Amino acid sequence: MKVLIVDDESLIRMDLRDQLEAADYEVIGEGRNGVEALKLAKKLKPDVILMDVKMPELDGIEAARQIRHNQWGPVVLLTAYSQQDLVKKAGQSGVYGYLIKPVREDQLVPTLEMAYHRYAEELALKFNIENLENTLEERKLIAKATGILQSLYQITEDEAYKRLRSFSMDKHITLVETCHKIISASKKRSV
Repeated sequence: MKVLIVDDESLIRMDLRDQLEAADYEVIGEGRNGVEALKLAKKLKPDVILMDVKMPELDGIEAARQIRHNQWGPVVLLTAYSQQDLVKKAGQSGVYGYLIKPVREDQLVPTLEMAYHRYAEELALKFNIENLENTLEERKLIAKATGILQSLYQITEDEAYKRLRSFSMDKHITLVETCHKIISASKKRSV
């Protein structure tokens, strides 16, 4: 797993690097503040980002919010504070984990693994939803184009669909493109 570490304290970054490398993780970058976190996350595409909450220029919570929005990877926040309002803000920013400093390896590894797998599941769900939405839109177009052909030529739904497919194959275009052409021609005809 490729990890990006972002913390304004170099000793903490060094300690985290040692723990991660001892656990066979690859540290692909280190940053000192939230602005660097954004640049490095975008550029390096880490599997997980381990980031401090309190940092100069841009804090970890806001950086985590922007990283999540851009889907640059899951963020696990680090903090020396366990205040309830901070935990709540962290949760609202869309982080995938939260660790209290000093971080122990027996907590670090399971938290990173959990964050990585939850993020992968979330991306898979988003992909499936987008595919379902596209499929639904395509079916609506096909139904509309089929209906137009049925009405125009007084043919069955099956025959209209066969004509759509045949035209698509003959012209080497997708079925959706064929449907768009039929719908567009139908609109021009009715004007």
